[in-house]
Amino acid sequence: MLRGGRRAQNGFTLVELMIVMLVIAVLLALAVPRYTASVRAAKESVLKEDLHVLRGAIDAYTVDKQKAPTSLDDLVSAGYLKALPEDPFTHRTDSWQAVQTDTLRAIDQTDPGIDDVHSGSTESGSDGQPYSSW
Repeated sequence: MLRGGRRAQNGFTLVELMIVMLVIAVLLALAVPRYTASVRAAKESVLKEDLHVLRGAIDAYTVDKQKAPTSLDDLVSAGYLKALPEDPFTHRTDSWQAVQTDTLRAIDQTDPGIDDVHSGSTESGSDGQPYSSW
């Protein structure tokens, strides 16, 4: 086939393909960091909510039973939680770090037990603090 005295082109030139690849690379360079930052922010939000729920369940258990739970599984067996949530950074339900102190939190409480919980992750958050201190 001839168009205007020249043979018709079948396909793209190497320069056109290189330009398309360059545009794709620039778009990826802009999108990937934003995507990873949004995934991290979502995981941090889930961690904050899970810690809030766990701490609320610990407080409710302590007030209702007049003793602190001795393990996080006590919260599940007593019906304060349906199941232990999965830590969004370790992807395990058994990595929560339960904090036990000798401080009694209820007036009628006789035995010390768990009064706080932290993530078992060794990573640091976007604020620079380790997740295990949240």
